Amino acid sequence: MERIERIATRTGIRGSGVCLGIGDDAALFQGRSGFDEILTCDWFVEGTHFLRHLHQADAVGWKCLARAVSDVAAMGGAPRCFLVSLALGASDTGPWLDQFLNGLRRAARRFGCVLAGGDTTQRKDILINVTVVGEVRAGTAVLRSGARPGDMLFASGRLGEAEMGLRLIRESKRRANSRDRVLRKHLYPEPRLRLGRWLAKKRLASAMMDLSDGLSTDLPRLCAASGVGARLEARKLPLARVPTSRRKHEDDRLEMALHGGDDYELLFAVPRLKLKQIPRSFDGILITAIGEIKKERTLLLVNESGREVSLPNRGWDPFRRKR
Repeated sequence: MERIERIATRTGIRGSGVCLGIGDDAALFQGRSGFDEILTCDWFVEGTHFLRHLHQADAVGWKCLARAVSDVAAMGGAPRCFLVSLALGASDTGPWLDQFLNGLRRAARRFGCVLAGGDTTQRKDILINVTVVGEVRAGTAVLRSGARPGDMLFASGRLGEAEMGLRLIRESKRRANSRDRVLRKHLYPEPRLRLGRWLAKKRLASAMMDLSDGLSTDLPRLCAASGVGARLEARKLPLARVPTSRRKHEDDRLEMALHGGDDYELLFAVPRLKLKQIPRSFDGILITAIGEIKKERTLLLVNESGREVSLPNRGWDPFRRKR
């Protein structure tokens, strides 16, 4: 009971339609007419998604919510509230939990997403499950299944930045410095909520999803849902910027952009008649045309030498033995 009260005190923000939050068997959420609700959930598991000795608990709290909220952004919606379930050891219920809750609270405020409840239990390894409830105006949700041959493919932001951050953290073998700007994309990702809502409101995107597992893994999912193929151009991909002090990763930027996960950028298709309405940036976020939707159900990459090759699927897969 004491831990539940602490969670409620530290992160329980009133409002946003939550009629009954922490303290009963379930939360009550007041929907609004003219809106469709969005429900999504995500795991965040120690040893798989974060490393206790390298990742700050504050960053774990932020990122576990950001990951789930990104799914709402990918449909053009807005998050309303969330549930969090925690399994953690008795030794983690002190400073680690407090720092985790601080990060979770900051993310909740940043994304306008209210904690409505959840559950706790004890376990040696830390397991976190987040369920987010969001909403989008009825009939305007952008799905993965709407892409058509001839549509142009776009990506927001720079791809591979989160993967580069993870590599640098692993190489340092020290607790990540949360103030290091090069690491922020990995530690504190920003779901593209405003961009997603704008694309949905203007009905510019025919299909959309977030890039959580890497472009080479997520693009095939969008294409499969739409029954199409795609052709990417390596030279057009918005690659990560590598600081001078870390030039050893310069040659890996394309690989990180194609196969690195955790960017939580938006991948979306736009019909050619609407291309002029797509800006080069939105709220300071780069928007780049990276390829085209094709009728043939193949996935091709035009490499840096101009040669067409099959796009290898080497992004994140939790069931794949070797990446």
